[in-house]
Order: sequence, then structure tokens, then C-alpha cells
Amino acid sequence: MKIKHFADTDTLYIELKNATVADTRDIDEDTLVEYDTQGNLCAITIEHARQRADFPQFSFEQVAS
Repeated sequence: MKIKHFADTDTLYIELKNATVADTRDIDEDTLVEYDTQGNLCAITIEHARQRADFPQFSFEQVAS
């Protein structure tokens, strides 16, 4: 997983897995989701990230099962 923030456009790009994008869908005016050739979600793009999320606060927690 990779998370990139493009400061010049305030765009947050969350790549869930490295895959060839076969389809992109608009969730709303500022949110796009991308799917691979098997229909699996592989990335999310969020425009105006600072306005829409608690950015740059970021936390990652892996919970053992």
C-alpha cells in the first residue's frame, strides 16, 4: 500500500495494490475509485484532501488476530 499527497493540487492518492487500472468510477465530484482487470479495488483518489479529511494526521495500526 502506498499513500501519496500532491501538495500542489491537494490530492490524496491511496494505492491499495500495484495493479493495472481497468476502470475508474466517480463516487462523488472529488472522489474516484479505481479497479483492476478482475474488478478488485486497487486505488482511491481524494481531491481537496485537507478540507475533507483530518489531514495530515495519519495513523496505521496492524491488529493481530
